[in-house]
Amino acid sequence: MERYWFGDVEGGTCTPPGKDPAAYVRRIEEMGPSLRRPDPETARICGVAADRAAYLSLLREVCMERARRAVAGALAGPDVELLQMVRTLDEADHVINLLLERAVEWQSVIDPGFTRKYRRGGKALTGRIRRSPSPGLRGVGAEIEALGEMRSRLAREVSRRADAVLPNTSALVGGLVAARLMAEAGGLSSLARMPAGAIQVLGARTAIFSHIRGAAPSPKHGIIFQHRRVHNAPKEVRGRVARVLAAKLAIAARIDHFRGEPDAGFLEGAQRRIDAAGGNP
Repeated sequence: MERYWFGDVEGGTCTPPGKDPAAYVRRIEEMGPSLRRPDPETARICGVAADRAAYLSLLREVCMERARRAVAGALAGPDVELLQMVRTLDEADHVINLLLERAVEWQSVIDPGFTRKYRRGGKALTGRIRRSPSPGLRGVGAEIEALGEMRSRLAREVSRRADAVLPNTSALVGGLVAARLMAEAGGLSSLARMPAGAIQVLGARTAIFSHIRGAAPSPKHGIIFQHRRVHNAPKEVRGRVARVLAAKLAIAARIDHFRGEPDAGFLEGAQRRIDAAGGNP
């Protein structure tokens, strides 16, 4: 008996796996490399397709169905939604900053001393905008505050989701930093394949290109600088802390990708090694 993607051929008769393209796809995935090379003439002789055109039409439908299944499987990964959440969080920060900058300029037209009085920003800044004599500006201030609250809720959700998707990476650097590393890498599988040196400078794209052009020294850290172990470390040991932390993050990402569960033994040893490098503030 000869086995092809379109069915089993024995005695000149073909037994197809089913009638819909999904059945053929399941057969291809189950059989894998054990299937024989596609043969349009054999398919015609055993009655699967009337001619070469019909064979190619069926093959196209099967390939399209397999592609749809592959895309659906890729989008069903646990890190895909987290990646979109992080990107939405970054966009929210961008929108809030743009609106706040525009609102400050608007308020400065009404009160020229406003930018000097409220230079420190924060709630004092948005609160003053909310009390502006301009109804339109007060509305903008209300929207900025609402966006800020939404951003805070989303940040908490990102951290919570990262703890589930990246348990070991989150345990080392916190949910938000872990999620940003994953998003910058393009996904958990991409992060897991990265060497420690690449993880160390993730997010420092501008500094890397400046270094390549010879206009700046090589960057010592990227996103991981947001973590207290790096930015609270003394300047003279900050690079070493970043290297050690990145090395442990590379291992943590692989454990998260292939196991998906916290590894208490690894985390305990990693924390000791990072502390020894000078990262314990």
